[in-house]
Amino acid sequence: MKMSGMEVVGGNAASRLERLPVCAYHRMLFVVIALAFFFDNIDLATMTFVLGSIKSEFGLTSAQAGMLGSASFAGMAMGALFSGAVADRFGRKPVFQVSMIVWGVGSLLCSSAADATSLGIFRLILGIGMGMELPLAQTMLSEFIPAKSRGRYLAMMDGNWPLAFISAGLLSYFVLGVYGWRTLFLIEALPAAFLFVVRRYVPESPRWLESRGRHLEAEEIVDRIERSVMSRLGLTTLPETTQMSIEMRDEQGLKVLWSQGYRSRTLTVGSLWFFALLGFYGLNTWLGALLEQSGLAVTKSVLFTIYISLGGVPGFLWAAWAVERWGRKVTCVITLVGAAVMIFAFGRVSHLNPDQSTLIAVGALMQFFTFGMWAVLYTYTPELYPSRARASGCGFASFVGRIGALIGPTIVGLILPVWKSDGVFVFGAACFIAAAFVVMRFGIETRGSALENVSG
Repeated sequence: MKMSGMEVVGGNAASRLERLPVCAYHRMLFVVIALAFFFDNIDLATMTFVLGSIKSEFGLTSAQAGMLGSASFAGMAMGALFSGAVADRFGRKPVFQVSMIVWGVGSLLCSSAADATSLGIFRLILGIGMGMELPLAQTMLSEFIPAKSRGRYLAMMDGNWPLAFISAGLLSYFVLGVYGWRTLFLIEALPAAFLFVVRRYVPESPRWLESRGRHLEAEEIVDRIERSVMSRLGLTTLPETTQMSIEMRDEQGLKVLWSQGYRSRTLTVGSLWFFALLGFYGLNTWLGALLEQSGLAVTKSVLFTIYISLGGVPGFLWAAWAVERWGRKVTCVITLVGAAVMIFAFGRVSHLNPDQSTLIAVGALMQFFTFGMWAVLYTYTPELYPSRARASGCGFASFVGRIGALIGPTIVGLILPVWKSDGVFVFGAACFIAAAFVVMRFGIETRGSALENVSG
């Protein structure tokens, strides 16, 4: 059933999902979706560790290497934009599975690249798959987890990013020096087979089905979820549902983002993602190469990058706690400002020739805030839009962010020969300050509210 206005329904899929106690069923969904997210992020993080080796093998200038490092982000921008609209039209689950096939094939092709041009094309394909999957992962998880725990679970899912970053570094440390970067991409293509696990254990979103008027299908899935939750917890009854309004409108997908009720949110979250990813990837894509340029051997620069990335683990754990305790907006501003301060400090300290432990400590604090920022971004964004446009909203935010990620490594490649690493770290800090200002001035708070309440 489609309507041009709003229908108020008691006991709908959304209200039934919201009343459920969080249990092993939700944790199983979290693990499956988060693992797919994790495998995707390993591929994304690998470029930080191999860019220096690729630059040397193909004899690239800094600007050319920056463009190559940006290729996957161009693909991610394309994938993020169209996958959100397609997922809002045809469903979350099928598009999520297709994304895994695309990035698996892209990684496999990267392992066969004979020159920088072909590698750039294959990284573009890989990026399309990654760009499709990442916003869909946050959309899917947000639509299954009740409001009281949603922020923590979304933040924990994005905690995969520092873990994936560290895993990519460890793979690079053991594989890069012996077998080369092509073998890394070959290994990283294998987890695409995980799509069969997604197909088996992750249902279509009942919230999305309901937003499309497919009430019987939504009810069948919620019935199965409720039976599973009751069985796992040994319950005979569930709490009463509370009446919740759902929007049933002809307007769908990207059109909603620019409607009067959501335009301000779209501009705010788009600006946040653009500046945050401009600074993050502008710096992190080049971090390994910058360390090599300062005199560290490739294996030592990889190991050093791994060490400082360990700071991201407590960073995302703290963010997962803070988004529920202090709220999304405050936590977001804290992580962005903290990241800016520590990026600038890391740049200054690295010029003072400190002992390695001091440099690692400052670098770990830098990654504490930058990886904590990611946890907040993936918690905050899906809460701003209704089910009929949630994937489009997440996809658009990721699209704009990937434009920043695309530009960032190229800008750093141009800054480096002129202002050296000083200019790189100042650039990164300025990007995070700009993102913090946007959130502080225009952001809204969404903590503790059902998706249907904060997206209305």
